[in-house]
Amino acid sequence: MEENAGNVLTAGRINHSRGAITEFLSAWKPGTEVAVETIGKWYWIVDEIEAAGMVPRLVHARRAKMMLASVNKTDKLDCFGLNRLQRTGTLPTVWIPPAEIRDLRELPRTRMVLARQRGRLKNRIHATLAKYGIAIEGASNAFGKRGRQELGVKLTLLPTHSRFYVERLLEQLEAVQGQIELFEGRMKRAFGTSRELELLQTLPGVGFIPAVVILLKVGEVSRFPAASSLAAYSGTTPRVHASGDKIRYGRLRPDVNRYLKWAFVEAANVVCLNHRRSPARHVSRLYRRIRQRKGHQKAVGAVARHLAEATYWICKKEEPYREPRCQAVSSTKG
Repeated sequence: MEENAGNVLTAGRINHSRGAITEFLSAWKPGTEVAVETIGKWYWIVDEIEAAGMVPRLVHARRAKMMLASVNKTDKLDCFGLNRLQRTGTLPTVWIPPAEIRDLRELPRTRMVLARQRGRLKNRIHATLAKYGIAIEGASNAFGKRGRQELGVKLTLLPTHSRFYVERLLEQLEAVQGQIELFEGRMKRAFGTSRELELLQTLPGVGFIPAVVILLKVGEVSRFPAASSLAAYSGTTPRVHASGDKIRYGRLRPDVNRYLKWAFVEAANVVCLNHRRSPARHVSRLYRRIRQRKGHQKAVGAVARHLAEATYWICKKEEPYREPRCQAVSSTKG
């Protein structure tokens, strides 16, 4: 704890247990700002700070590290460094969502974890069938209704032990699929007839699950000064390398909100896969133009950026998605 002049009032370790942080902070002036690093367990620490009547300030750890430019790293150096940034008014912070939003975020996050497990199980089964040259014919999806019937017949072609573990994987797959459906049903009940969610689903390629992720991760759109800021926060803008009169654009940035990035890229992939069905739509024309010049991956990124910037205006104006009026197709302007 330091005062504005930089003099250390007290220093020491606080036991990380419920109630200890609140007890320590209660001895100081209410309304004081308290810096907290964005560690994985900051939820309850923020609750403790707020319970003590203080104002939590969630620090962007990567930016703070760059600003401190310290070779050595210890908890003590980090603490004094954050205090110094806070006194000078340069502390890089991130938005703290309300407790209700923090709780709701766990639903789509866990659903995404289960979806990854489902994908790994399917890939393992496909790999085993491929080892023995077994193909599922007559069904585009090996795990759909017709595909499962065909798969049950083809399992008899596998050796004894391979057949045994594929059957166990199928049992796990059914259990995981049931959990996914359980989470999706809970999300639908939790959001009910959310007007914001309905508006987000007017975006091309955005279904219920991506819309939930976008809604919970964007939060208060007023914290973004412009549509380009939301696009950058979502990881849909490329890295820029400029020197003199030469400018080179690289890949999409990785140090961003990965959940938003997933949602917009997922929606962009849906748009790109179905661009022939709606060839006159802005996103379809944008995809074809960028793909012709720079390839499929860059085109997906351009569509994702358009969707991110369109999200900003949908949330700000509280209006559904509308096709851009401009005739020219741009990857940077809606």
